Amino acid sequence: MAIDETCPVCMTADIVCGKWTLLLIRDLAEGRSRFCELERSLAGISPRTLSLRLRALEEEGIVERHTFPEVPPRVEYALTAKGRALLPIVDDMRAYGERWLGASCAERAQMEPAAALAAA
Repeated sequence: MAIDETCPVCMTADIVCGKWTLLLIRDLAEGRSRFCELERSLAGISPRTLSLRLRALEEEGIVERHTFPEVPPRVEYALTAKGRALLPIVDDMRAYGERWLGASCAERAQMEPAAALAAA
């Protein structure tokens, strides 16, 4: 099904509604992260899926990839200005979850990884 390119909600949903996308944005809101750090924070994501999501977000201009000329090479990911503009959506989702679903970030940190993912 094609998205309505005249509808800003449809176009935004097309970008951010991919599985793991908003959770990646949430985690990158804390600052730069390496691939392995993101993989650890998103329990259950496969390396392939993480790589594909990061690449798609990079292509959309939401995430930028920094490669450092070291041996072994070090790569870090960070939100761009376009990516940081999505943070109010994540904040609103957090507030909704706390108010209407009884979830809290403190509780999430104490949950098992699979339960935390389901609550996020």
